[in-house]
Amino acid sequence: MKTKFSLPNKSVILTGGGSGIGNAIATTFAKQGAEVHILDFNLDAANNTVVEITKAGFKAKAYQCNVADFKQVSETVNQIAVSSSVDILINNAGIAHVGNIEVCEEVDLDRLYEINIKGVYNCLKVCIPIMKDNRGGVVLNMASIASTVGISDRFAYSMTKGAVLTMTYSIAKDYIDHNIRCNCISPARVHTPFVDGFIKKNYPGNEAEMYEKLSKTQPIGRMGKPQEVADLALFLCADEASFITGSNYGIDGGYITLNSK
Repeated sequence: MKTKFSLPNKSVILTGGGSGIGNAIATTFAKQGAEVHILDFNLDAANNTVVEITKAGFKAKAYQCNVADFKQVSETVNQIAVSSSVDILINNAGIAHVGNIEVCEEVDLDRLYEINIKGVYNCLKVCIPIMKDNRGGVVLNMASIASTVGISDRFAYSMTKGAVLTMTYSIAKDYIDHNIRCNCISPARVHTPFVDGFIKKNYPGNEAEMYEKLSKTQPIGRMGKPQEVADLALFLCADEASFITGSNYGIDGGYITLNSK
């Protein structure tokens, strides 16, 4: 019997599935019956996720792919499309930058643009025509609370995530008649290896104190968990969410609403 939020016979293309939120999404979708195709610059990390999934008896494959390179994205997606449908695209790959405009150099801006904006564009550019031919599909983009509110020292990152949000709206509007849904998720601070690495690099010897401080910036009193983001992603990509498109879902422990009061 089909259970709620199951994805039988669905093929998912997921970027950045080697760790953190991407790993949680990959494993969650695979457990719900989807065949997960992970595109990641770090093939070793992607393969580790695939091993985790296949050992549990589910389906996944890894592909080395720089999402900033249109040719690589096109070749990889078309390779997948030979034997699988492209039912769901999740644009999760992204990089961060901490700093205001004075410390954001041109090379930093270009690097974030290449991954966070052009990477999403490249995947959309290749996958949308395939979804049109298949008479439907689902796109989920990973935005951020930085898409909609001002956050200190996130100049370049906020710029790129704002673009992800507006690309979401454009795709949803342009392809609603093709049965293609497009939404995005906007997390606040989530406890991932990036957060641990940032704390270790910038606050050596004070890791526990800084972790607690960063956790308390969320009104709910803690950071989010990758699994919580993955569960929201699962809902938005499942048939149960078929009436939802063009929406931005915050998952932020009350950050946007409660910090404004």
